[in-house]
Parts: sequence; C-alpha cells; structure tokens
Amino acid sequence: MTLDQIILFSLFFLVFVGLLWGKWRYDLVAFTALIAGLIAGVVPTEIAFEGFGHPATIIVALVLVVSRGLTNSGAVDLITRSVIDHSRSIGMHITIMGGIGGILSAFMNNVAALALLMPVDIQAAQKAGRTPGQTLMPLSFATILGGLMTLIGTPPNIIIGSFRESALGEPFGMFDFAPVGIIVATIGIIFVSTIGWRLIPEQKKAKNSPQDLMELEGYVADLVVAEGSSAIGQQVKDLDSIAEENDCIILGLSRRGKRLAGRARNEEIREGDSLIIEAAPAAINALVGALSLQYQGQASSSKNALSGDLMLAEAVVGNDSRLIGRTAMNIRLLSRYGVSLLGLSRQGQTQREQVRKTKLQPGDILLLLGAPEAIDDVIPRMGCLPLADRGLQVTQYERAGLAIGLFAAALIAASIGWLYLPVALALVAVVFVYTDIVPIRELYDTIEWPVVVLLGSMIPLGSALESSGGTQLIVDGLAAATAGLPAWVALTLLMIVTMTLSDVLNNTATAIVAAPIAVGLASQMGVNPDTFLMAVAIAASCAFLTPIGHKNNMLVLGPGGYSFADYWRMGLPLEILIVAISVPALLVFWPL
Repeated sequence: MTLDQIILFSLFFLVFVGLLWGKWRYDLVAFTALIAGLIAGVVPTEIAFEGFGHPATIIVALVLVVSRGLTNSGAVDLITRSVIDHSRSIGMHITIMGGIGGILSAFMNNVAALALLMPVDIQAAQKAGRTPGQTLMPLSFATILGGLMTLIGTPPNIIIGSFRESALGEPFGMFDFAPVGIIVATIGIIFVSTIGWRLIPEQKKAKNSPQDLMELEGYVADLVVAEGSSAIGQQVKDLDSIAEENDCIILGLSRRGKRLAGRARNEEIREGDSLIIEAAPAAINALVGALSLQYQGQASSSKNALSGDLMLAEAVVGNDSRLIGRTAMNIRLLSRYGVSLLGLSRQGQTQREQVRKTKLQPGDILLLLGAPEAIDDVIPRMGCLPLADRGLQVTQYERAGLAIGLFAAALIAASIGWLYLPVALALVAVVFVYTDIVPIRELYDTIEWPVVVLLGSMIPLGSALESSGGTQLIVDGLAAATAGLPAWVALTLLMIVTMTLSDVLNNTATAIVAAPIAVGLASQMGVNPDTFLMAVAIAASCAFLTPIGHKNNMLVLGPGGYSFADYWRMGLPLEILIVAISVPALLVFWPL
C-alpha cells in the first residue's frame, strides 16, 4: 500500500467516523476531508472543486427547485387530498398513501414528498381514531422505495448515472432504473402495507405525539395589554371568567418589567401591563383574541421581534441540527430570530416543564410561534425539518397544470435525448422562477446546500481514491472473498455491504464510495458492470435499519413516537426482501 493510499483511506475512515459520531454536520466533515486531502497532496488541485460543478451535484440542486415548484403550484396537494379517505383500513390506507408517495418520490425529492404527505397522513389518522405511529414509518419507507424507479428519484441514482458516464462513456437514462426499481418498490410497498406495519412495537401504537403536542398545558406566557384591550380598567380578578372560558389561568401581573406581589388580584390593569398566563398554546392564542392582547415582544421595534402576522408551526430536529445539545435560551430564538419555542415532544412523550431550558435531541418535535417569514427562515437555518403544513405561501392551484406540463415535457425531452437532463431541469427551474411558481426569494433557500457541499467534497475524494489505486485494493479484497463462486454471489455481497454502510452513513457518500468498487469488481470478474452499478444504486438508497440512515426516517422519528431501535423490526426483513428480489431481477434485466 502506497503512502497516498494510506492517507486517502485514513481520510475516508475519519469521514465515516465523523458521520457516525454526528457531532459535526456531514457537509463540514466532508469539506474538511477535502481540504486535508489537498494539503496532503493526495487530491490534485486541478480536480479539487470539480465536484461542485459535477452533473450529479447540479441535478440534485435542480430537482429540489422543481420539487418546490410542484408543491407551490398545488399539483401534489390536488393529487393527495382527493384520494384520502380516513374510513379505510390501515392496510389499504398505507397501500394508497405508499403508492402515492412512491410515485411522487420517483419524480421529486423523496424528503420533500414525505414532508408533503405527512400532514395528510397524520390528519387521516386522527380522523380515523388511530395513531400516526402505525402509518408514518411505512410511509417513510414507501417514499424511499419510490426513489428507486428513476434517475432523479434519489441522489444515489444520480451519482450512479453520472459515474457510469465517466467510467463507461455513457450515463444511465431517465428510466433505465425503472424495470428493477418498479419491481422492488411495488413488492416493498406491498410488504409494508400488509406485514410491515404490524411489526411496529405495540407500545408505539399508543402514542400520538402530534396530538399530544397540540394539547400542551402548563406553559407560562407574558401577554401584553395593548391599546384598546378590553382588559384595561378591569381588575385582574374580573378576568377570571373569560380566562376560564378559554382554558387559561391568570397567574399574575407585571408592570414596567416588574412582577407585582402575589397574583395582584385587586390591581387595576393598565395599557402596557403584562398578564402572566398559564395554558396550552391554543388556549393562550384564544385569550389573546378574546382580550385583544399581544405576545411579549410583538410591539417591539426590533426587526426580529414577533410581528402581527403570527403562526404556529411544527418542526423536527434533524440529525445535523445546530440545536442538538443546546436550549432555546442558548440559541436566543426570540431575540435573534423572532421565533418563540412554545412546546417540545420527544419520542411521543411531551416535555411539559421548562421547555425552553431543555437540551434538544435529534427527532424532537418543536412547537414554534412566530411570523411566517421568521418560521420559514429559522426552521432550515437551525437544521430542522417541517412537520406539518405551515402556510408559507398561497398555493397557486391555477398554475398546477402549467407546472405539471413543464415538468412532464422536460422529462420526455431528456428521456428521448432532445435535451441533456441538467439542461431540461434548469429550463423548468427558470420558467418556474419567471412565472413566480418558485419566487426568487425562495429559490436559494429551496436548495439543500449541505448536500451540495457533501457531493462537491466527496466526488474529488472518490476520484483521488480511484486514481491512487485504493479502489482496486478493495476490489481485490472482495474478489478474493468470492473467488471460485458464481458472479451473483459477489453481486449479493456487494449489495449487503453497501446497504449496511448506507444504514449508518449518508446514502450519498455511500454511493460515491461504492460506485467505482462496483465497476472494478465487475471488470475483474469479466461481467457486465451495469449489473453491479444498479445493485449499488438500489442498496445505497435502501436504508431502513436506523433513523440516521435516511432523512425520511429521521423526519418520522418524533411524530411517530419511535425509538432508535424500532426501525430494524420492519427494516431488517424489508432489506432482506429487497436483496432477495433485486438480485434475480438484476440478472434478468441486466444480465451478467
């Protein structure tokens, strides 16, 4: 082993450790490794930043923009809400929701598809009197499976398609993944809708964290007595009846920033005073309307203070969130961002005391209060994922036909070779922006920049590993392990290893590392490299054993009331089933 190979393997090992540890964001870990490789001289300077302009990176960014356009136009909403019926059985509901999620995920970012369908699924569960924990994990798995069907369905497919172009001279087409992908996705969705959901631990079915979240009580809020409030001139005790009607308790009164003694029952209320209220968020909001009060800071001149247009929003703390290990007070959400943390739910158990002082963990559900634009800004900035419909823009239903038509035309043009796929998607994105389907203010926020940085950093590292001969060393090891055995055994082993890596690492990073190994192993065995590349594409996307393997799994962790160990119960048999289905299907559609 040469010195360059030792350094590169060490860098990849440190990247994997960093991703597993989770203390630092995956994009920072990858970019640091790239810079280290440049300083050590193992990554040539002429290819150092080629990854940021790589077709795979560009396609991933453009797919996110197109996904936002399909969402803003109401195209997805019209499809989903027209077919949901809460009276159906759980199995039928999962089949329909999973089918819709799978189809949407084939043509748009699968995280976006799940985020759109989650509120619909939760609403259907509440109307049917069942808990979301029975259906959210199957829905997450279904949207992951749907991405297997097309080139743009999931980042690993995009990476594999682009790698084939550099390695074999021609990329995979839009629907080259479809024959095997459709079979795997269909059988996988049938499994989660008939057997899989029954494997979810029974105690999780007793949880209903989204419903619990909206029933939080015992929180204290300072409500400002604004000009024109009906409370002005009354004594605190005079408000007991209206407070009771709105399920609130008045704890006291503060004036000029100082709490008056006791509950100030006989004190006459003045403009500018603050009523100290204990209640659930919805009840506090109702009392604000009943007495014409304002939230603390609403009348402040600070640019980040709460404005008159406020909303409640739910968000899930992501695995790479800046909030992990910190409290709302540490972050200064209200003073810095104009957003207040009202509630917290953790794995189905609502945290009812000192929420603002609780250190946050991945999968926590946050109930936030703030202006729509502040909510829109703070959720992605803090590394969180939206849980429910947040009303960030007016849905443009009249443009749904235009959005779908443009997207369909782009796919057709790319599929038959009229336009290069990145160009076709870029054209759709440009039209979406010019027609305000995706407003320019949303354009750059729509792109998931950490993924772009991850891809831009890992692609040069992968190229360096391949050119140094490091990839060949791994290939030789796998070939030696399967020496004398049929090629399909090596194919199966490659899928298992790739799938295992994807369960604990980012699936994008897994695909970048495994793609050259697949081609090298196939070449050494003298078989079709396309078969092995397709196997990597499927395996890298199918991360079902842990919540950290795929963002969709993390998104449902809190709302479903799941624990880390719950995923393997349905995920392990699903992964075994996928390997058992994929290998024969690959041998049929991509013969060795």
